[in-house]
Amino acid sequence: HEHLAAVAGTPVRAVAAGRVSFAGQVAGRGVVSLELTGTGDPPLRTTYEPVEVSVKKGDEVAAGEVLGTVRPTGSHCAACLHWGLLRGDVYLDPLSLLPPWLLDGGPSRLLPVLGIPLPEAADGRAASAAEVAGVVGVTGLTG
Repeated sequence: HEHLAAVAGTPVRAVAAGRVSFAGQVAGRGVVSLELTGTGDPPLRTTYEPVEVSVKKGDEVAAGEVLGTVRPTGSHCAACLHWGLLRGDVYLDPLSLLPPWLLDGGPSRLLPVLGIPLPEAADGRAASAAEVAGVVGVTGLTG
């Protein structure tokens, strides 16, 4: 999974449309899992933690819909969101969901990407990563 630098209270958004397969506490941390629509059998599943959860199991959500907010923890990563991607029990790289241009330079703001047109900046050029809203309003990617 990836650690996305994020300020506590930042909205956490679905990277793509799907169904909430889990929303609750795991070892004292809020966790949301989302099965992504139209991604095969078993479907791709994204996970988000630690989150103050605002959805419930079975909810259908749209790309970009708020799942909750980043919740601070006392862990090694006190100001970040853990973002994972799985197919079945196999962990995949969640950054593979993102277009390459978004990963090309410095601090990022991640966005819903599956089936979503790429945004443009106010001057008509493709928006830079720092100009895009998304999965979580992040100040950067950490390892």
